[in-house]
Amino acid sequence: MSKSQLTNPKSDINFRCYNFSIKIIKFLDNLPNKRVYWIISDQLLRSATSIGANIIEAKSSLSKRDFIKFYEISLKSANESKYWLGLLRDATELDISDLLLELEEISRMLGASVITLKNKR
Repeated sequence: MSKSQLTNPKSDINFRCYNFSIKIIKFLDNLPNKRVYWIISDQLLRSATSIGANIIEAKSSLSKRDFIKFYEISLKSANESKYWLGLLRDATELDISDLLLELEEISRMLGASVITLKNKR
């Protein structure tokens, strides 16, 4: 996904989710290679990258109901990601405030989208 394809990266949910996935991958790649991080890293990688993947999948949905469902799954994945990041924050000395802030903004965008989509049914 190139930046030239996007009109406003700050408000483009696809762009934000894609970049968030990249930030998570880089963050996880720099965690210490200790057993305690392995499972949390795996879960966080799955949930964080699922946010954007489900939004992309929504574009090929066959009905508005399916489209909304993919957005709801994205929101659930965002909430799960908050859990894993919160665990890492509270159990370690890692500064993940930027990741949590971006995730909170993405979650708000997703939540607003779901509400808007459901009201347009």
